[in-house]
Amino acid sequence: MAVSTTMSEQRLGELRDLATQARRLIVKAIHKAQAGHLGGPLSATDMLVALYFEVLRIDPQNPSAPGRDRFILSKGHSSIALYTVLALRGYFPIEELSTFDTINSRLQGHPDMTVLPGLDMSTGSLGQGLSPGVGMAIGAKRRGLDFRTYVMLGDGELQEGQVWEAAFVAARYRLDNLVAIVDHNRLPQYSWPNAGGEGLVLHQPEVRARWEAFGWRVLEVDGHDMALLVPTLAHAHEGTPGVPTAVIAHTVKGKGVSFMENQFAWHAKPLSDEQCAAALAELGELPA
Repeated sequence: MAVSTTMSEQRLGELRDLATQARRLIVKAIHKAQAGHLGGPLSATDMLVALYFEVLRIDPQNPSAPGRDRFILSKGHSSIALYTVLALRGYFPIEELSTFDTINSRLQGHPDMTVLPGLDMSTGSLGQGLSPGVGMAIGAKRRGLDFRTYVMLGDGELQEGQVWEAAFVAARYRLDNLVAIVDHNRLPQYSWPNAGGEGLVLHQPEVRARWEAFGWRVLEVDGHDMALLVPTLAHAHEGTPGVPTAVIAHTVKGKGVSFMENQFAWHAKPLSDEQCAAALAELGELPA
């Protein structure tokens, strides 16, 4: 799929509408399950829509095509966001989202590649997603395939040492077909609440400098600006030959629902009926 650096306002509007629709479906699924994560999925939604509807070379009718681009959600606890976008993209029926996190559902709290089409890796334990991404990128090089591998990490899991071991290896093997995307919402699961209920932001000194120190090219982008996201993600791999790319996406935890935004308590919290109705109203859904 060739992606230009400019997009029509009509297409941008369609992508923004898809992101809003995805957020509504996320809220409904979490409310029905009375379990799961909200803040992180809502911060990642725009990036996932940009990837699956404009950037990734994929075919929902042939999810195992050898030449497809690969995507790994390293922050696997945000699975409902990925499931929602996969459903909207046509990998499985949207109605199946209502089974999220129930017994025998294909849509578990963490992605399971053995039961659901469209998943390239099972994830859950934080810090482990970039390593298989490195393996996929090496495999593409060795087999002469031109597919690209994208890995989305939460900024909290950058505290895991395995991330930086993988980053070192990626640069060592000159994996210019590998893109790491950091969902930089600055609020991990646990934080220190202040008087207003917001969490003190995660101290992540020199995020850009750390990736650069490991030999990566680094781009920064507003993770909610579709007009910037699509070209940044689509062309991230076209930088310096032999150099992997990290995209630091500046995002808002709980994006789209005012009472969740920048509130670390909404990392994983079920909604009451009243909260669900209020969230859906903010996301443009009219009451039944």
